[in-house]
Amino acid sequence: MEVYPPQEDSELLLEVALKEIKPDDDVLEVGVGSGYVAEKLKDRCRFLLTTDISPYAVREAKRKGLNVIRTDLTKGIRMKFTLILFNPPYLELSDEEKIGDWLERALNGGKHGIEVMVRFLDEVGDVLADDGRIILIISSYNTPHIFEEIKKRGFDFEIVAKRSLFFEELYALRITSSRDR
Repeated sequence: MEVYPPQEDSELLLEVALKEIKPDDDVLEVGVGSGYVAEKLKDRCRFLLTTDISPYAVREAKRKGLNVIRTDLTKGIRMKFTLILFNPPYLELSDEEKIGDWLERALNGGKHGIEVMVRFLDEVGDVLADDGRIILIISSYNTPHIFEEIKKRGFDFEIVAKRSLFFEELYALRITSSRDR
């Protein structure tokens, strides 16, 4: 298996995105994976673009008729989006768990599980419209570290949904620029 299959975090992102999306939104889903979320949103907004670093995920997204670019996070994208969705890798894998395949890249968030999220937060301002919103999925394993990183970068956030699992809690954050206030 080379593409991250839909799991509880995918379902949480879809649930929140369906409430958040507007017909006039230009939407970017970073890390499209299997296309599970994007394929259910593509007819509910003005425009939907997806990205993924995995060639397998890009192939799957194309097979589902999605607009997709193979890139790392948002690199090379020049358009501004009113809604950005990201279900990032948020686990901190041990050395024994690291095997160097594409699926590992979909799971391994680095130290505290937030290294990929921090890179995303550093880049996302370039593609976020002035009044844009970000929906970011995080795990209880990432707190409080990710909250500090979000605030450091001038963003506000609120937890808009959560899902309790056997071993962790998942949170959907709505992130906006504090400059919008």
